Amino acid sequence: MSPITEVEGRRLALSNLDKVLYPATGTTKGEVLHYYATTADAFLPHLRDRPVSFLRYPDGPDGQLFFTKNPPQGTPDWVRTVEVSRTEGQLARQVIVQDLPTLIWAANLVVEFHTPQWLDPESGVADRLVLDLDPGAPAGVAECCVVALWLRERLAADGIESYAKTSGSKGMHLLAALEPTPSEEVSAYAKRLALEAQEALGELVVHRMTRALRPGKVFVDFSQNAAAKTTAAPYTLRAKSEPTVSAPVTWDEVDAGREAPGRLVFRAADIGVRLERYGDLLAPLVDPDHAHPLPGA
Repeated sequence: MSPITEVEGRRLALSNLDKVLYPATGTTKGEVLHYYATTADAFLPHLRDRPVSFLRYPDGPDGQLFFTKNPPQGTPDWVRTVEVSRTEGQLARQVIVQDLPTLIWAANLVVEFHTPQWLDPESGVADRLVLDLDPGAPAGVAECCVVALWLRERLAADGIESYAKTSGSKGMHLLAALEPTPSEEVSAYAKRLALEAQEALGELVVHRMTRALRPGKVFVDFSQNAAAKTTAAPYTLRAKSEPTVSAPVTWDEVDAGREAPGRLVFRAADIGVRLERYGDLLAPLVDPDHAHPLPGA
C-alpha cells in the first residue's frame, strides 16, 4: 500500500519512494519528491497559471518516456485544470500547478514540467520571450554561451533585459518578460533575432531546424514562442542519466562557461545551495514591473 502523507491539508498517496530513478547517482523517487518540495518556493511562481505539459518517466529515464498534456487518469478533483484550445479549434483540459500539494502530486507521477509562454489560454497573448539554444555536436554548452552573450547584448539594444538558464540537457535557454503581446508577433521578433545572430556569428549559428545544417553549430530555436509550444520550466528535473536541472545561471557564469562549460551542469543536489546564495535568479520574469514592450508592438 502506498504511504499517505498530508501536504497543506491535502492527503496524497505517494508510491515507490525507494525506487531508484537515476541509477548513475542512485537517486530515488523519494529524493525527487524531496527536491521538488524544497525548491517549491522558487519553482511554483514559474508554473502558476500556466497549463502544464508533462514528460513522464515513471521507471526512470531509461524506461518508457511519454509526453502528455491531458490530466492523468486518477487526477484528484482538487487539482485545478483549465480549458485550452488545441488544433482545429478542439478544446481540452490541462493541469495548472498552483500550490505545493499539486506540485507533489504531479512529481509523484515522475515528470518533467513544461509550460507555454502565455497565461491566458483564450488570448494567445504571450508575456514571455524564449530563445532555445540547441548545440549540434561537436558544439556544446561553450558555444551556447558565446551565442547567449551575443543575444543578451542584442536584446539589450532593444531595451529588453534577458535571463539565462541551462536546459538541463545539452543547451541553454534565454528568457525575457514581456508586456502582453500576441504570440505571432513574439515569434516573428524571435525569428529576426535568430537570423541576425546567424549573420553576425557566421559559422557558429543556424536558425533552421534542418538536422543536416546543425553539426558544429548552435540552433537558435525561436519556434517555442508559438502559442502551441512549450519549454522546460525553470527548476524542472530532466529525464537524463543523472538528475540534472534546468537551472537559472548568472551572466558571469555564462561568460565563464565559454572556457569551463562543465560548471554549467547542475544536479538536484546543487539547487538548494544556489537558492541560498542567489535566490531565484529568474524572479523578474514573474514580476510585472520587469515586463518590456516588444519593439514595434
